Amino acid sequence: MGAPAEADREESGGVRTALAGLTTRGRSFLAAGIAAVICAYILGQADLRRVGLLLAVLPLICATVLYRTRYRVAGSRRLSPSRVPAGSEARVHLRMDNVSRLPTGLLMLQDRVPYVLGPRPRFVLDRVEPGGRREVSYRVRSDLRGRYPLGPLQLRLTDPFGMCELTRSFSTFDTLTVIPKVEPLPPIRLSGEAKGYGDGRQRSLALAGEDDVIPRGYRYGDDLRRVHWRSTARYGELMVRREEQPQRARCTVLLDTRGLAYEGAGPDSAFEWAVSGTASVLVHMLERGFSVRLLTDTGSSVPGEGSDGFAGSGQESADAAGLMMDTLAVIDHSDGTGLSRAYDLLRGGNEGLLVAFLGDLDEEQAAVAAKMRQRSGGAVAFVLDPDTWVREPTDVPAPGNAHEERLRMLRESGWTAVGVPRGASLTELWRQADRERTSVAAAGGEAR
Repeated sequence: MGAPAEADREESGGVRTALAGLTTRGRSFLAAGIAAVICAYILGQADLRRVGLLLAVLPLICATVLYRTRYRVAGSRRLSPSRVPAGSEARVHLRMDNVSRLPTGLLMLQDRVPYVLGPRPRFVLDRVEPGGRREVSYRVRSDLRGRYPLGPLQLRLTDPFGMCELTRSFSTFDTLTVIPKVEPLPPIRLSGEAKGYGDGRQRSLALAGEDDVIPRGYRYGDDLRRVHWRSTARYGELMVRREEQPQRARCTVLLDTRGLAYEGAGPDSAFEWAVSGTASVLVHMLERGFSVRLLTDTGSSVPGEGSDGFAGSGQESADAAGLMMDTLAVIDHSDGTGLSRAYDLLRGGNEGLLVAFLGDLDEEQAAVAAKMRQRSGGAVAFVLDPDTWVREPTDVPAPGNAHEERLRMLRESGWTAVGVPRGASLTELWRQADRERTSVAAAGGEAR
């Protein structure tokens, strides 16, 4: 992102700005020159007057030259990459170009970064020749999700004699997006997947009968056996039958963001685990060819998301994952108290696979979550155990089994419900959900 120096030039107050940039050496020369000139007039010494004028004019000339040449420096910043997972590093590349016909003096470069990304970087650049450039880089890292501004870039210029020092700021800045950690998940088979992970997805006929054909133009690679000759004769070009249309398997990932459902804060908190788990499932399902939708307890979703969620392959899938990661990077606790809004937004009938990351549930919200099972083809819930996430490992376990009671309610309604203790691995819980589903299905078969 370029930032030419001319963009920040001030039209007024130039003299004051230049004089304010005088260093201690420059002010000393100016004061000594003025004193020498006064003494020369009093004593009538012409030589002393000439020396005094030289001492007084030198810092003024340096300040004037530096003030008029400082706007011929351009700076740019480049992030590599601009979107990083929490706990990973990104590199920031800075480049300074001298676009003037005069060489610069000593430059000190400083970039403004939020404190969570690390200390403020500073660099000292030697003399830059006319048309020359200098490149430096530094690393940033954050364990917390979010969008962090970088900049504006500050440049401190000095003259060769050290008489004047001016600081200016570029107007441009960049944004570093820190997304949740994504954990790779194994390709297991869960109920409600619409015939698995894309190898046998449901197909719906686009025909009402043998003669009710919806033709389209011939494309390179189409099977010639699908050429519809009647339409070809009618339109005067090759037309093929559009006999069937693939229907993508759907998956809805529900994230409970209620503030009252989580306790604690920081990278190791229960809410951050739920956000990271949501990101992992979204990316995993997109990679497996699902049409994925992100839903929260407030009913909000990703901007630009269609009614069936995001779908695509290759670059489209990567773009969809990027949009959802950007949404999860800034998601925060909501003020809601229930899951009713999310329940209302789930379509009736076969919603496909529903994966939910739930915080602490009371009896009422557990009943609402249980009813969601009726609006999905399959449902998997990861319910965070509030006792283990708040209590230290050495503490005595809290009495009562409210968490197990909520899991039992969900399982009785058809959910594959898995409790999430503190520090649990999503990969292991993902496999555990598959084992529990398999055991329930086997038990149901034996009962029949």
